[in-house]
Amino acid sequence: MARLPMVAGNWKMHKTGGQGAILTQNLEYPVRDIKGAVEVVVAPPFTALQSVSSSIEFDKSPVKLAAQTMHWEDEGAYTGEVSPVMLTNLRVDYVILGHSERREYCAETDVTVNRKVRAALSHKLRPLVCCGESLATREGGGATAFVERQIREGLAGLDARDAEQLVIAYEPIWAIGTGRTATPAQAQEMCKHIRATLAALFGPAVAGDIRILYGGSVKPENAALFFGQPDVDGALVGGASLAVETFMPIVTAAIPAA
Repeated sequence: MARLPMVAGNWKMHKTGGQGAILTQNLEYPVRDIKGAVEVVVAPPFTALQSVSSSIEFDKSPVKLAAQTMHWEDEGAYTGEVSPVMLTNLRVDYVILGHSERREYCAETDVTVNRKVRAALSHKLRPLVCCGESLATREGGGATAFVERQIREGLAGLDARDAEQLVIAYEPIWAIGTGRTATPAQAQEMCKHIRATLAALFGPAVAGDIRILYGGSVKPENAALFFGQPDVDGALVGGASLAVETFMPIVTAAIPAA
């Protein structure tokens, strides 16, 4: 079965609740026009989740909703954190876990990512699990081993049924917000290795159905080059997701050829 392409917009620390609702409303009709050929996801900051969720529900929009992270506990004395229970109450579909900025700025590790992945699955949230290497690691020749370790440790303890709910995003750290991008060949090489790692963990059939996205300075000008690779099933988009004019061309580039 062909994998349904996904293009997910990670808004990071941008957009108020009102701004997020307006952007989501403006995406509704262009996304309807593609008739389900691509799954389109937006990931607002926590303060905009309520308004974006309400907009999606009111308009019966085909746009799906993601959170940018979460805690692994259902509740407790964790100041500033948001639980999976809170996200499901807001009708969130996906949750981004292990983004490199969370790892770098918030001291997340493969162990904490794994706890979050298992908690998300237990609440029927679909994890969008990020992995990727630094420039130093790539130049030192350790990129594939580094990313494989992130996958194995981040997904430890999962079974094949759990794995069916996953989306993986490969984002080389050196290409996030820098204007630099991996070449399509580099992206394909790593995504192919990620799929082989998933096959070793969960079996070839399950691995063949898991979507693997590329992220890192994806723009309308280069998106189609990545989507043409056999193991790249879409994109996790940062800055270009903040306006319909730059996001939708990436979405349409992901539509499979007839």
